Amino acid sequence: LGVACAGKSTSEQNGIVTMANEYHNSRKLQNIVSPVPETTFEFYSDAVLATAFLLTAIVAAKRMSSSRSHGGAETTVVTAFYSLILLTASLRTIWFMIPGTVWSPYYTPHAVMAFDSEHPYWIMEFLEIILLGAGSLCLFSIFILILVYWADILKKYFYPGARRSKPMITFLVLVSVLIVIQMLNAILFLFRDYSSEGMILVNSVTLSLVSVVCVCEITIFSHRFRTVLKTLGDINQVSTESQVKRIVWITVTGNLFFFTRAFLETIFAILLVVYWHQNGTVAEAFSHSIWDAYILLKHWSELAILGLMLYILQNRFSNGVEGTGEGLNVSNHGYQTVPETNLCDADFVTDESSPSTLSV
Repeated sequence: LGVACAGKSTSEQNGIVTMANEYHNSRKLQNIVSPVPETTFEFYSDAVLATAFLLTAIVAAKRMSSSRSHGGAETTVVTAFYSLILLTASLRTIWFMIPGTVWSPYYTPHAVMAFDSEHPYWIMEFLEIILLGAGSLCLFSIFILILVYWADILKKYFYPGARRSKPMITFLVLVSVLIVIQMLNAILFLFRDYSSEGMILVNSVTLSLVSVVCVCEITIFSHRFRTVLKTLGDINQVSTESQVKRIVWITVTGNLFFFTRAFLETIFAILLVVYWHQNGTVAEAFSHSIWDAYILLKHWSELAILGLMLYILQNRFSNGVEGTGEGLNVSNHGYQTVPETNLCDADFVTDESSPSTLSV
């Protein structure tokens, strides 16, 4: 550039330097906003996760089919658990099986507005966010259903005369609230009130709050369950140590999952807000390494908790737990024994509105 400008006037030299700087800046800007394709690691990582979720869906489908043959009112609840696991795994499988570049030329989050003619892929990114939100909704619905039944059982033992609402109705109301939030989120995006980054932020905040609530509820219910089990064990002169240990184990693993999820979603939301406040966009908020770490931690923890659910539900049938109207069996010596308790074990009272055994 110096040789080229040697024979020119000062104004001409300044003009050439300015053009060179503008060209350099435009190339730099182009490199920043240019689409970054899916890396080889991300492709194979997504393939492994797709396979793992597919296997989980197959197992859930087989278990759901076989559980229906057992009969009884409690089978309806167990089948509902298997159905939610199947839906979660299937939706995750679909998302991971489709290459990331099909949804968007950017593998990491990138903001687009609805009906933007300059970004025709906005509809695919919109569908991707909806698909991810639906999968998360199904996953969290599993634990919402568990907590609803736990609350109903504990209310029965702590407040025996109190009127109890039907757990399934409570469950549907809570899930409907989350569905409404998802629908409002989609509507606001389609009305161009905010971009796709706004949809991602709303989902992150919602899941973070739900995760915190689940951690608190699981901890409280677990403590109360242990109290009830120890009391019944003392009254009936039987050991409930194995049931208490199982509750503790379930509490620790469940809280670990929700704490991890709350931490990930909170950090994700904070990074989005801070970066958007500083730059007006989240196009470069996440590098490939940070985004890969987020995806791996998030979805492998989901696989772990779904596998735990399948294991516990299988135990529920293999243990062959049976309950009477009060949920306790009378032995030959006149004592009532405490039945084996599992996460989703559910025997129903006459009105079939709630489980009658101590379901853990």
